[in-house]
Amino acid sequence: MLDQVRAHVRDLPESGIVEVMNYGRKRDGTIPLWAGEGDVPTPAFICEAAARSLHAGETFYTWQRGLPELRAAIARYHARLYGIPEDPERFFVTGSGMQAIQIAFAMALGAGDEILIPSPVWPNAPAAAQKVGAHPVYVPFHYGPEGFTLDHARFAAAVTERTRAIFLNTPANPTGFVATHEDLKALLALARKHGLWIIADEIYGRFHYEGGRAPSFHDVMEEGDRILFVQTFSKNWAMTGWRVGWIEAHPALGQIIENLIQYSTSGVAAFMQRGAIAALEEGEGFVAEQVARARHGRDLVGDVLLATNQVNLVKPPGAFYLFFGIEGEDDVRRLGLKLVDEAGVGIAPGTAFGPGGEGFMRLCFARGEGQLAEAAQRLAAWIGRRPGR
Repeated sequence: MLDQVRAHVRDLPESGIVEVMNYGRKRDGTIPLWAGEGDVPTPAFICEAAARSLHAGETFYTWQRGLPELRAAIARYHARLYGIPEDPERFFVTGSGMQAIQIAFAMALGAGDEILIPSPVWPNAPAAAQKVGAHPVYVPFHYGPEGFTLDHARFAAAVTERTRAIFLNTPANPTGFVATHEDLKALLALARKHGLWIIADEIYGRFHYEGGRAPSFHDVMEEGDRILFVQTFSKNWAMTGWRVGWIEAHPALGQIIENLIQYSTSGVAAFMQRGAIAALEEGEGFVAEQVARARHGRDLVGDVLLATNQVNLVKPPGAFYLFFGIEGEDDVRRLGLKLVDEAGVGIAPGTAFGPGGEGFMRLCFARGEGQLAEAAQRLAAWIGRRPGR
């Protein structure tokens, strides 16, 4: 039976993150730093807005593009954040950031096409390309004393006659890489030269530790550029379980995006969208707290690990992950399972994130101080007591 399934679907890889999660969930006392989410529940003001909607009977089919009120709220949010004109016709509500990515890939890619993706990278992005029969072409980051940086020459050399798009996640999961304005201009010039789409995943744009939001394609693009922005409510407003996101695109693409939503999920539940409106309209203070908390977590864990003098670690300028290596530990898949058993800490192996992840581990620091302090001490103690150390 399996051989009758389409190869590009059958051959999708299992998640190396989920492997460690499933293993660690069986071990009482494990501190779970493997997933890309914090430990703060969705704020009450968001939940209450959704509850009011439910009690008001908003349980029917709704606008495929999203509630007009939510699209207007997203437009106002973008105007505040990026200094662009308010235009609700540019925004389309999706059932998660992941669905936004899948819709963008369906628009830009087909069977046999190629998409350039910097690596290491969140594995769901290349898997989404494979789902539509396209081929992810990994372009390795450069790694050095400044951490992970984009290699412009490698990107240019990777373009072929089959290349149709560039995917860029910045700030990046898992590396914490943040594209500079020069990086963004270089990729945009490459896309213009070859007629490529850019799928811009800027969901961690608020988690930038060098002041203000991270640089964005909004800062360098022009009206005619073929850029599809994918976004989510998951990270900023602690709404990972809600599965609400959005796409930003030129209004001329609106009917195509609406069709793709209609023929997949037929829209996002109205009560969830009411919660999303509350997040945008009342959530700036909460976002600021989340970013400050993550910055503190980065420094807390990073400083403890660096003090061992046995890790390869550069504190990241963005997102909320440490991506680091432990001296002498090359089999990181095995290391992830070992750390659950021997240190009581769950972190993800770098090999789950594609080429360039070898020798690294990913730790999510969007957690409370007490949990992170204990996890850091457990890891440092484990590193220090290894045989021959």
